[in-house]
Amino acid sequence: MPNLYGRNMSRHEIETASGSLGHAAGVRLMSLSDGLERGIRLLEFRSGTGLRFTVLIDRAMDIADCEYRGFGIGWHSPAGFRHPGLHEYEGEGGLGWLRSFSGLMVTCGLDHILFMYDAAAENYVYGPRETVRQSIHGRVGTIPAELTGYGERWDGDRCVLWAEGVVTQGTVFGEHLKLHRRIEIDVGSNDIRLHDRVVNRGFYRTPHMFCYHVNVGHPVLEEGARYLAPISDVVWAAHADSYHAQNVGYQTMPKPQFGFHEQVWQHELAAEPSGEVPVALVNDRLGLGFMVTTRKDQFPCQYEWQNLQAGQYAVGIEPSTNHVLGQEAARERDELIWLEHGDAREYDTVFSVLPDAAAIAREEARIGAIAVQPTEAYPGLSGNFVPLGTRP
Repeated sequence: MPNLYGRNMSRHEIETASGSLGHAAGVRLMSLSDGLERGIRLLEFRSGTGLRFTVLIDRAMDIADCEYRGFGIGWHSPAGFRHPGLHEYEGEGGLGWLRSFSGLMVTCGLDHILFMYDAAAENYVYGPRETVRQSIHGRVGTIPAELTGYGERWDGDRCVLWAEGVVTQGTVFGEHLKLHRRIEIDVGSNDIRLHDRVVNRGFYRTPHMFCYHVNVGHPVLEEGARYLAPISDVVWAAHADSYHAQNVGYQTMPKPQFGFHEQVWQHELAAEPSGEVPVALVNDRLGLGFMVTTRKDQFPCQYEWQNLQAGQYAVGIEPSTNHVLGQEAARERDELIWLEHGDAREYDTVFSVLPDAAAIAREEARIGAIAVQPTEAYPGLSGNFVPLGTRP
């Protein structure tokens, strides 16, 4: 039963109060019409709690805006929500992706994540293609989806807002991968449920790598905001050779910095007995936080991204199928996932707004019960990249 305006309401009560659920909650199709965003279709979700978020249909059905009762959560970069038709995948030596990088969630994959890499292409049995040139974080995030449905579904007194779509990444003499995505939220809830299924519809043996770049911005991110995670080991930091130079540790965030170079950490995270791994960024001053809950068997690796430069201020929570070492290392370590025709991988993730101090305290206790994260700002780096096992 949805909790709206401070009380639980049945479907009958909601329908007596208004001729349409849309007065409180709903999902509707829109399009952007100006500047770099012109022509992008999006879905706007409102859950009735004050949570509003948008889904960019024409950019892999990623989540763009996200706000709670007027407080911003999702990151807006200077790149904006750029129309995919303007994207140059191999531009700027493979860094062109950064000109389309913005929003709460950006999907990375489907066959490559992390930095640029020229992958051997003998699996595609085409002589002229000796390698597949991979730009940073792969192609999928700027591919339009086929919207297969959206709307509201009542089940007794429960109402679910939902959307589904299919993103196709394919080429001749190469990969033919499909991302089937479903996004749901219950009316009266602050939990966004994401279910992804990646399947090889082609007949070549094809690599698969997958990552969510979940980006939290101001005001959840501000001086004093805290990163909470069940960290059992701090494995790696991109800035290890200058660990203290920027005076920014992994857990407590500073105000926007000038001349800041991004910092990336890989943490080994423990899971609950259910297999769930919760990670959050919380703002104690506001009594507001944002949490990402994944499954260890689906995303065995996690990164923390700190882009604390003024004007680009963001912290990223990044669940991943692979270590931060990249595709070359995944191949060498026999940890790259290979999909034959019809093979699929599934991913179940929940994005949760933590609306008050009590919710923050509850989830902090939950995370601490899984593993007690380091108290020091600069934990020792183990370099222990846990073997992921042979990946079929």
